[in-house]
Amino acid sequence: MQEFVKTSAAAPNSARRLSPSRSIVAAGAFLGAVVPSIGFAQVAPTSLPVQGSQWRYTASIYAYLPSVDGTSSFPADGQGTRLNVDGSKVLDKLKLFAMGTAGAHNGTWGVFTDVVYLKFQASESASRDFTIGNVGLPADASAAFDWEMKGTAWTLAGEYRVASAPSYTVDVLAGTRLLDTRQHLRWNIAGSIGSLDPAARSGEIQTSQSTWDAIVGVKGRYAFGQRREWAVPFYFDVGAGESRYTLQAAAGLGYQFGWGEVTAMWRYLRYDLKSGSNFQDVSFSGPLIGATFRW
Repeated sequence: MQEFVKTSAAAPNSARRLSPSRSIVAAGAFLGAVVPSIGFAQVAPTSLPVQGSQWRYTASIYAYLPSVDGTSSFPADGQGTRLNVDGSKVLDKLKLFAMGTAGAHNGTWGVFTDVVYLKFQASESASRDFTIGNVGLPADASAAFDWEMKGTAWTLAGEYRVASAPSYTVDVLAGTRLLDTRQHLRWNIAGSIGSLDPAARSGEIQTSQSTWDAIVGVKGRYAFGQRREWAVPFYFDVGAGESRYTLQAAAGLGYQFGWGEVTAMWRYLRYDLKSGSNFQDVSFSGPLIGATFRW
């Protein structure tokens, strides 16, 4: 895992106050997230090709609207004291997003990739959704924050079909997932500051972190209806590497048209990152909807 931090103290008070409690949301929905950021591509249909058939290709666009739970941690002074921010809040402002997937399958072997880019901004004044170091927040302490978060989640994996019938397919998969985050935080703390260096009562920090993990999993779909136009896709993966572990699960309902398929799903994505990381115990859960084009 690569992590870079740039800090400066005594930043000027900003009229725009921002809540880093939202920073967890950004990671992921990288993860992803993050995120990744990933569930739709892996379960997007490949039109149930039979084994040994020619290669078929898919491309998908989708939107994901998760709720987020977790903790974000920022080094605040030269003595190692950290600002730990509660991330279980609703995202304030999503400024920019881009999400897409692509895949190929010949009925036996396949490959897919998924990329999500998110940019978040938020502001908050008189916030108490944080702690200083490893102790509770003093009763009279509060803070104003300005925060910007940019994140990318990228998944790349190969797959092998282990079961196939006219109405269902099951594939096993193996690959890698990257979670890359960049944050810019300004803060101004009022009241008691505990173990924090007084010079760091107000400050500014820029952080970046890249986390790579290997993943394995299973994906598939069950088709039904008079022409098998309806389908239930499902996906699950688990992995580890530069994080303690990551896992993802998704399932939903799709409907096929002549040009492709529209799918609505529920996706859960979790990262348990190692100590010292900017993000820790991050999870995303919520609906996604997307359109898949086939050729």
